[in-house]
Amino acid sequence: MQTSYQMFIETEVPEGQLIVSRTDLRGNITYANDVFANISGYSIDELVGKPHCIVRHPDMPRSVFRNLWETLKNEQIWKGFVKNLRKDGGYYWVYAEISGVYKDGKLVEYKSMRMPMSSEDKKTAQNQYDVLREKEEGTCRAVVSLSKENVDKIKKLAKDEGASEDKVINDILSDTLL
Repeated sequence: MQTSYQMFIETEVPEGQLIVSRTDLRGNITYANDVFANISGYSIDELVGKPHCIVRHPDMPRSVFRNLWETLKNEQIWKGFVKNLRKDGGYYWVYAEISGVYKDGKLVEYKSMRMPMSSEDKKTAQNQYDVLREKEEGTCRAVVSLSKENVDKIKKLAKDEGASEDKVINDILSDTLL
């Protein structure tokens, strides 16, 4: 459960800037350029060695990443729009091109180059991804204002149950609305 205003803050990738990273075959970051670090809010040291999904935004449908991995397995370049999560809870959109890197005909790593997107492409992608998530995962984005007292109750329940705050909210709604 995100309770900070930061989740609504978009960091724009500046025109002419290119975010570059490389990962091992399991998706762990082996290289990140300064632009990636600056835009994501992480230091390079915080990125290297971590799974690339460290920047996966919850708005992204799982099917997009299944398609990405299937495309890479077929030795093709994946191209598409991605909404990423910043360290501070904000987000940024990129147009990404991801491909395998081959040495002597053998796949050794993946490289990703990401660049800015137009506002219109961001709106289109967000709407498409909202539809996909609802259809495929049964989830949708919602913004709700709760009293501080209720937020504290949800946090306490989550802590007591060793569960996420989102799970507690889903459990409460499932129990009371059926």
